[in-house]
Amino acid sequence: MKPAKKQRLEAAGLKVGSADGLLALTPEESTSVSLRISLAEQARSRRRRLRYSQTELARLIGSSQSRIAELEAAESDVSLDLLFRALFATGAKLPLFLVLHGSHG
Repeated sequence: MKPAKKQRLEAAGLKVGSADGLLALTPEESTSVSLRISLAEQARSRRRRLRYSQTELARLIGSSQSRIAELEAAESDVSLDLLFRALFATGAKLPLFLVLHGSHG
């Protein structure tokens, strides 16, 4: 945020800070939220690049259009399994670091 805007908001009596601070997220929770948002953005970007509708992607992965919309909005009740299925259906590959480090907890 630009410093001038921050000053105007604070002068109006508003509290300015990060979402992490406002929601009192732990570093782990913040990382989890950021990862979910990033993956959801990738899923939407890949779907659009392939010119699939949400309905077409839903059909490919055995879901519904409304769940794809929720997935792309990074809704917390959408499973990571569904998110990964959408990514893989659009051609995403598992990052090497997950393959190498995934079983070492």
